[in-house]
Amino acid sequence: MNENIVAIVPYVGSNHKPINEKTNRKAEWENQKVDRYRYLIATGLFLSIILHGIIRYANGYSIGNLLIQSANAQSSIKRDETPPAKLDNGVNAPNWSKINFSSMKFSEDGSVDFPNIKNPGMKEKRTWTTRQSLADVMELGDFEETEFKIQDLNLNQISKITGDSFKDLKLSDFELIQWQTLADLNAIVPNLSKLKVKSIPPIADFLKKALPGKNYSNSTIAQVLKKNPKLKKIELGKYIDTKKYKLNSIPNLDKTPIKKFTNWQNNTIAKIPGLSKVPFSEFPGIPVPDMSMVGKVDIVLKQVENQRWKSISGSYQEGFNVPCYNKQCAHIEVSGSNNLTGAAWMSGKYQKVKGGFGILGSLGGGKEPTGRHPFGKAFKQVLWEPNEAKGSITSMMFFRVCKRGFIDLGCSPYNIGPVPFFEYKETDAIILGTPLTVPKQATP
Repeated sequence: MNENIVAIVPYVGSNHKPINEKTNRKAEWENQKVDRYRYLIATGLFLSIILHGIIRYANGYSIGNLLIQSANAQSSIKRDETPPAKLDNGVNAPNWSKINFSSMKFSEDGSVDFPNIKNPGMKEKRTWTTRQSLADVMELGDFEETEFKIQDLNLNQISKITGDSFKDLKLSDFELIQWQTLADLNAIVPNLSKLKVKSIPPIADFLKKALPGKNYSNSTIAQVLKKNPKLKKIELGKYIDTKKYKLNSIPNLDKTPIKKFTNWQNNTIAKIPGLSKVPFSEFPGIPVPDMSMVGKVDIVLKQVENQRWKSISGSYQEGFNVPCYNKQCAHIEVSGSNNLTGAAWMSGKYQKVKGGFGILGSLGGGKEPTGRHPFGKAFKQVLWEPNEAKGSITSMMFFRVCKRGFIDLGCSPYNIGPVPFFEYKETDAIILGTPLTVPKQATP
């Protein structure tokens, strides 16, 4: 063995303790964990301060606003349902054959109170809720002066259109029966005057209560009315429960045009058997799109816009060139002819205009969303929520209350809504209709 080879061994002092590797690693991991938490807390605080500043102090085009508006618009589009459409000369128009009053739903809650006026069948208030159908809220009189001419129909015609049988329905399903008098029915229902009282159960029961102690079972309706003129002022609903009688218990009631009944205007659409299911294309009159003026959606701009005077939107009462100076002038700019290019159709969600006339003209403060009427008087088309990021804007339908009967109360502003209509994207064609003039200079 080589004597020069020396063994080398580590020296361990008497006070030295062996290192516990497991303990050291745990401590190191704990320190890293604390450092990581500190970093995340500091970063979160820094980002929250920046985000607060963006949302609170930056202008309308801030990232914060864009994110929030985009999320809101997306949820709105998913929530609302647009009506079926068809191409009319290359432009989207409602497919009336697939639209009825039951299929049209409100996208927001709302209500209007009526003036205290006594009118048979007139309600004190209209209230609607999200997803409720138009049929549950609107009444026949609201469409009296529109293209529909619903009042020309009778129940027999409605039954043939829908294919529904009314044999099991009650008199109460035909709301306006409540406020008809016997004299009213005698004047309009074919051959009713010749029938004997005993052959018509609801009328027989009505007379027993309205004329106690008298027996007119074998008399005709005409004879009873001649002897008792006071019956001209007594409504059927005062003495009988119409839920107890079949709809067909009054002969030929189904062959009487709706417009012949007293105060037919106050009948809720859902309370005329089958009417809510009739496609709009089957009404005596159909709303025809006014294709005389069609433009193209050039650009969608949100509500931070201001000083927009080249307006082509408004109302029947205020005209359709109402400018926007309220610093919330969301709108679309349209293109087409040289005169039309750059014209602005304002969003009715952010701008209100004068509407309505007569006593009902004051409902809702006398205001309605700005818009246009390319589909006639039945409803107003209102541009609604813009989405600059997508280059799109939603639109809504707004309706009005009308009472143009013997007591003429006029019509409310178009403020019954909103009901989802079409969504438009940049470069889409859009029906503008008439009247259409484009301002050439700003107005005060």
